[in-house]
This record gives sequence, structure tokens and C-alpha cells, in this order.
Amino acid sequence: MSASSAFNDEKGGSSSVGEPEYGHDPASGGIFSSDYKRHDDLKEMLDSNKDSLKLEAMKRIVAMIARGKNASDLFPAVVKNVACKNIEVKKLVYVYLVRYAEEQQDLALLSISTFQRGLKDPNQLIRASALRVLSSIRVTIIVPIMMLAIKEAASDMSPYVRKTAAHAIPKLYSLDPEQKDQLIEVIEKLLADKTTLVAGSVVMAFEEVCPERIDLIHKNYRKLCNLLIDVEEWGQVVIINMLTRYARTQFLNPNINKTFYGSDEDEDEDEEEKEKKAEVAAMAKRKPYVMDPDHRLLLRNTKPLLQSRNAAVVMAVAQLYFHLAPKAEVALLILFEMISTLYTCGMFEPYLKSFYIRSTDPTQIKVLKLEVLTNLANETNISTILREFQTYIKSMDKDFVAATIQAIGRCATNIGEVRDTCLNGLVQLLSNRDELVVAESVVVIKKLLQMQPEKHSDIIKHMAKLTDNIQVPMARASILWLIGEYCEHVPKIAPDVLRKMAKSFTNEEDIVKLQIINLAAKLYLTNSKQTKLLTQYVLNLAKYDQNYDIRDRARFIRQLIVPTEKSGALSKYAKKLFLALKPAPVLESPFKDRDHFQLGSLSHLLNAKAGGYQELPDWPEAAPDPSVRNVEVKESVRAVGTVTYRDTGALWGPQKMEGSEGCSFPRASDSASGSESGSGSEESGSGSESEESEEGSESEEEEEEEEEKDKKKKKKELKKPVPETESLVTDLEGLSLSDSVLSPATIAPSSVLKNYELLHRITGEGLSVEYCFSRQPFSPDANMVAVQMQFTNSATSDTKNLHMEDVKLQSGMRVKEFPEIGEREPEDIQCTAMAVMGIDFCDSTQAANFQLCTHTRKFFVSIQPPVGELMRPIFLTENEFKKEQGQLMGMNEITEKLTLDAKCRNEHAIVQRVTTAANLSRVPCGSDKECRFAGRTVTSSSLVLVTVATKEEGAAQLTVNCEKMVIGTMLVKDILLALTQ
Repeated sequence: MSASSAFNDEKGGSSSVGEPEYGHDPASGGIFSSDYKRHDDLKEMLDSNKDSLKLEAMKRIVAMIARGKNASDLFPAVVKNVACKNIEVKKLVYVYLVRYAEEQQDLALLSISTFQRGLKDPNQLIRASALRVLSSIRVTIIVPIMMLAIKEAASDMSPYVRKTAAHAIPKLYSLDPEQKDQLIEVIEKLLADKTTLVAGSVVMAFEEVCPERIDLIHKNYRKLCNLLIDVEEWGQVVIINMLTRYARTQFLNPNINKTFYGSDEDEDEDEEEKEKKAEVAAMAKRKPYVMDPDHRLLLRNTKPLLQSRNAAVVMAVAQLYFHLAPKAEVALLILFEMISTLYTCGMFEPYLKSFYIRSTDPTQIKVLKLEVLTNLANETNISTILREFQTYIKSMDKDFVAATIQAIGRCATNIGEVRDTCLNGLVQLLSNRDELVVAESVVVIKKLLQMQPEKHSDIIKHMAKLTDNIQVPMARASILWLIGEYCEHVPKIAPDVLRKMAKSFTNEEDIVKLQIINLAAKLYLTNSKQTKLLTQYVLNLAKYDQNYDIRDRARFIRQLIVPTEKSGALSKYAKKLFLALKPAPVLESPFKDRDHFQLGSLSHLLNAKAGGYQELPDWPEAAPDPSVRNVEVKESVRAVGTVTYRDTGALWGPQKMEGSEGCSFPRASDSASGSESGSGSEESGSGSESEESEEGSESEEEEEEEEEKDKKKKKKELKKPVPETESLVTDLEGLSLSDSVLSPATIAPSSVLKNYELLHRITGEGLSVEYCFSRQPFSPDANMVAVQMQFTNSATSDTKNLHMEDVKLQSGMRVKEFPEIGEREPEDIQCTAMAVMGIDFCDSTQAANFQLCTHTRKFFVSIQPPVGELMRPIFLTENEFKKEQGQLMGMNEITEKLTLDAKCRNEHAIVQRVTTAANLSRVPCGSDKECRFAGRTVTSSSLVLVTVATKEEGAAQLTVNCEKMVIGTMLVKDILLALTQ
């Protein structure tokens, strides 16, 4: 028997977790006894010296909490183990304390010092748990301790601890709002964090503490947009909602040119509002609207999230597009009834079948889809929609059937051509066996007949005959109202209906009795010879009814229609009061007039302002300064391939490698021909990064410039020759060839290679490392990207045993390490070491982190690929390209309009810049206005197609078709940058 089972068999415990726990004393009444020995077995296990017993006890306690049982009486026994050396026990103790720290504050305060020691624990989970418990103790006396803990955690090396710090910020703010200024400083620091794990949590803290501090978002806006795709799902929801409000304050309305058309309502507007609109409209005419690139960045980066498996994320993206996107792009969403209500139906017609209802849909989704179908109904598609409605009426879901009948009524109201058809269909439903279907049909028919009662007297007669069979009160009341309102159309039937109703008056529901009284009054005024006695009989019955509303109605009507000496002047107008023409009802969607609440919010669902709701800001009349979102980048920092050195905390980028004059890789400027090579190849590369590392700064002094020229001269003498095939491609890139004469060998990408710095010579104590993506197949594994590395030793001592250690990769990634490199002597320029390694990035731009080791030192380095290096070129003919492109439309296509850089308005320059940005091959094209490229991703072989179509005055259109939308989104950004700078 185990120790835990032995404890279970003791008299104070329970043999099973699920069994009731009884008192120890059998004479105390069993389950009616006190619980003074409750959980004795768990307490003894927690007091044991064996970690295994403590761990078993904590597992059982956490299981109890998970099932909703109260375990607060175990707090003293559990809190004693907060300093336990066993990591697993400590984790579970912290889980328990988070749950009960707020309830047992006095006891929790006794362990403050232990929690503070936990903040220094080597294990990141313990540090995070200690902070979580500390922030759960709601006592103002420890606010300074909590603040200090949050500040330290915000600088922690672990992103998980920094995420926990972000979660603790709102807790401290709710406990002591006076700490807001200090908390804002922590939020500002965490907003600058580049880890996706922290992004969602810190934005949530920002929304809770200081949503008005929009200036904190400016510098981090682009980073949040770019990180969004990799943030966890609920963080994506928070960030998208925040960016929606941010964009409404920083960008112009993309539909501004369509919002100032004249309307009939203009006459009712104030003169001041008219002048304001006229002024804005005039400004829009003077300067055509051009979407801010940051506005487009947000729309582009959120679009792939429409494919998220999390419904909340899809909802957040939909509301973002609804509130921020041009109307032409909102049609992509086709998700919500609200959108179809506010926007013209024409854009949604192609997606009509997307709203057909499935039997597996829940009722609320069925009702929403009905609303959408009703809003999209027009003369063209109404026959199709009515056939769908016919099927829905046979459903077993009665609420859904009732909603369908109401939808038919709205269709008949909106489209006069099908009103008779809808009426006839509803009349046929009056013979349905289900009373609810009949009742709903009667109510809808009543509203439709009010529009043209003279044309439908036969239907009124038919409904009058149903009074004997229909028992639903609302339906009976509707029929009686209809007969009374249009009694002149059925003069022979109406008195007979009143006779039948008078017989059953005392047994009818109150709503039916009121309509019987009304019917009697109307018939008395129009046909008193036949109905005078019936009316008096009904009024006498109503006079003694138990319901005071019915008694009051009977007295009022008697005085009104039966004149006496005491009757006032009002009786003269009885006919005008009862038989006045009434306007036909307007059947409207129950979702109307909700556009003043933000789509997707609780207030929008309830159609009432809920607590905590934030109004969506109005569009600004003039665009704020976009430069506030510009982030100052140091000259030594490169956007792609940036390396973080953890031992120094410094950020290094590509700089001039002193002491390595004769060992550079082939660069973009080396592969260019003619004057482009001599001028530093201004047209090559994205942002001409290689130019920065060779040309230096224009503001340098003359001596430094001369020294640079000498170094470049040495490099050119020692550089590798360009292969003949690649030179041939460079010469032929400007030609337009047919499918028959272009072979795969001639469309290989040109060797436009860019160097990235892996280790700076200062950080590496004389050892400098550069790398490039060689764009050649990695022979050991075709799914890996080949990375060529160059090692240069400029130190005064030897460097030995260069190798890799401690490789840290994201899930699924793999690395093929380069062989160990032997001794490198100082300034050994002529024989600089070269090595090739393979990395499988799994079609992502996540960095590969590892340690670069020598015989004396270890350096933390990182290789992060541009998205264009994750591809390999493929050969496609023009017809094959068009066929594949036709299959990658819709959500697999991204189109962007751009203005080409002044030096990039010829075919040769476009090809050179695109192939520099991405490892793609040229595809033949019969038009000189288009450049086409094709490739596949290295890992998954997903197809990537790129088209650049040029127009007049430098205008162009970039189209990327990609099987992986995440890859396509990032590729568009890189190619746009290459073509516009």
C-alpha cells in the first residue's frame, strides 16, 4: 500500500476524490457533523519531509480547485511549502496561491519575502509565478513592492516573465490608480519589446491603464503591424481593436470622396453643418485622396488573419475592415448582416450562396443569415431566395421557421413584384398543422394586406374562415383586427364572425377580447342594423370582465358609439376615430440603427451602450503628421539580418570590416556591369545596402575617402569572377523571348547576393564574420537554405576551433552545422576561411540562434532570413504561368499600386531589383509592360508568382499570387521597398 493510499484510508480522509468527506466521530451525525478534521490527510502529506508526498497532495488540491471545490482551509498548510526546493511542488504551490491570495491576504503577506526571493529564481516559470501571486494580493501596503517587482520583471531576459509583468500592470493600477505615471513608463518600455509573446499582453495593459496616450503607439505602430501575424490569438484580438481606434485618429477616411453627395435630408440640416461639409468636400476636390502607406500596411497585414481558426480574430479583422477599409475592399469580408445592411447590395450578390443556411448552423447564425439574404434580395435573385425560404419553412426549428416567415414578409414589402406571390405562399401556410407557423403567417399577412386591402378581399374571407381552427391568441387577434379594419370589403362575413366571437367571449384571451370589442364597435358604426344587439351583448359581457383594461375599454366605447344625453361632443367623431385610414406598417430588420456602435462589440450586439464601451473616434479632417511613426534607425543597424549580442547587450549591423580587405563575398555592385559597377550600383538591392558598406558616408573627410578607394581597389582585384551563365542572364534580362527559345538554363536568377554581418570584429575581439544566402542548392538536404559564411581574424592572436554550439530553433526548424575550422592566424587575408551551413527555416522568417565558439570565447549570434531567400527559382512557360495564376486568385492574391523609383522605370532595372529582393526566376512575357517571376518555397514547395505591370509616369501594379498568404504578405512588402527606393 502506497503512502498516499494509506493517508486516504485514515478516518479523517476520503478514499476517493469524488466521494463525500465525513466527520471522524460516528456519533456526530455523518455528513451533518463539523468539518474540523476535513483534509487531514492532505495536511499531513504537506507536512511530510518527502517531496513525493507533497507533490501528490498538491496535485490533489489543484484538482479540487479545478472541479470548483473550496480548498481555502488548506492555505496555511500550502503556504508553508512556498520555499520548497522541489520545482514541481513550488509551481503547484504558486498556482494555489494565485487562486486564494486575495481571500487569505493576511497569511499571504507573511510570505512576501519568499515571493521576493522567487522573483530571483533561475527558473523563469517560478519568477513569473511569484510575480503573479504578488500582484494578486490586494493590499495597498505592498504597492511599492509590487511596483519594484514589475519594473524588474519588465527587464527580465525571459519574454514569459515580461509578459507576466504586463499582466500585473492592470492589477496594480486597479489597486492604486496613483501609480499611473510609473506604470506608463513600464508600458512604454514593454511596447518597445520585439517579442511576439509580450506584444498582446502589453497592449492589453495599455488599453486598461492609458488608452488616451496615443503617442506611445506612434513609434511602435509599424512593429505591431508586422508582428501581428505571429502573436497568439487573443493577443491578436486586443492589438487589432487597439489599432482600429488608433487608425481612426491618424488616417483620413478612405471613402471621403463618396460621403458628400447631396440628399433630401440636406434641407433639414443646420447651416453650420452644411458649411462644414462643403468645406471638407471642397478640400477633397482640391487634393485627391491618397491612402497613407501605414494605413495600407495595417489593412495588408491583417487580411491573412481572416483565415484564422479563432472566430474572435476573424471578427476583429472584419470590424477593422468595416471601419477602416475602402468600401470596395469590404466586400472581401462577407461576414455580417450589419455590413450588408449599410452597404449597397451589388457588391455582395456574387457571394449570395455563402449565406445559404445549413442544418448544422445554430439558431442565432440561421437568423443572421436570414437577415443577410433578406437584405440582398432584389428583382434578379428574389426567385432563388424564395425557393430557399420554402425549404427553410420545413425545418423542425420553430424559432427559425418564424424568422423565415418574417423574412418573406420583408421581401414582399421591399419588392412589389413578388408581393402577390409571397401572399399566396403565406396563405397556403395557414393550413399548416403547426399552430406557431399559422400564427406567424397570419401576423405577416395582416401587415401585407394593409398595403393593398382592396385587391385581397378573397384572402380576408379565407382568413375569416380560420377563426374556428386557429387557437393562438396573437393570430386570432390579428384576424379580428383585419376583419374589423376592412369590414366594408367583407360586409356579409364580418357580422357572422362577430356572432361566433360573442359566443366564446368569456373563454378568450385578453388580447382577443380587446379585438372583439373593437370589431363590435366598427361594425356598429358601419352596419348597425345587423350588429346593434350583438354589440350591446359584447359590451355588457366586457363590463363585468375581470381585467380592468377590458372593462375600461368597454365603458369608453359605449359612451363613444352609443350617444346619450350625457355623451359629449366626442361621440360625433366616432367614425373618424375608429375608421380612420392607418398607414401601412414598414417591415424593418431588427438589426437596423446599430451603426452608431462599433461592429463586434457587446454594445453593438445589445444595441445599447454597455459598461466600459469606448466610442470609436471620428476620422480627422486633416491627416496628422505621419512622421511621428518614423523610427530613427542607427547607421549601423540593418533591417534584415540584425544580430543581438547578449553578452554585451549591443545591437550591431553591417559595417566596414577593417582588416579584411581581400575577402569579401560577391556583392550586388560586383555583379552589375558597366558604369553601375563603378558607381556603387545605385540601382541594385533593396535600399542599396551593399553600397552603404563599400561607399561609406558622403560626409567623411577626404583622407577617409581615399583610404576607402584603396580598400575597394584591393577587393576588386581579389574578388571572384562572375560565372558566364549569370553574365549572360544580366545581358538578356531586358529581352522579351518566346516560350520556344527560352530554356531553363537562361532564366536562372542572377547572382545578386547581399552580405550580412554576423559578428562584428569589436564584439568578436578581432574575429569578424559575414554571411550571405548563396542561392545555390544545399546538396545534403534540398529543404535547407544554403548560408555561406566568411571568417576573418584581425586580432593579434590566433583563433582556433571555430564551431557551433547550443543551437536554439523554433519548432520544426533544422540546422546542418558547418565543419569545425582550424587555426586562423592574424591578418591572414589571402586565405580567409569560408564555410557553408544549411538551415531549414520551415518557410518562416524566424531567426536561427546559436553560439559561435572559438577555443576561448563563445558569441551568441542569430541568422534571420529575408522572405525572398526562402525560395528557389523554377522554370515556367507563359501559358503555365497564366494557368497557375488563375488558380491562385481571391484570398491567395495580393495587389498593390505603387510609383516606381526614378531609376527603376525600365525593364532591366525592375528585373534586377525584384531578383535582388527574392530568389525568383524570370518568366517570359509577350508584353513589354509586364515582368513576371516564379519560384517555390524551399521547405513546402509552395508556388510563388510575381507580376510587375508598368503604366505611364512611373505608375505600376505589383501582384503576388502565393499558396501561403503569410509568405505573400511579407514578399509584397520587400518587393515594394525594392522598387520604390
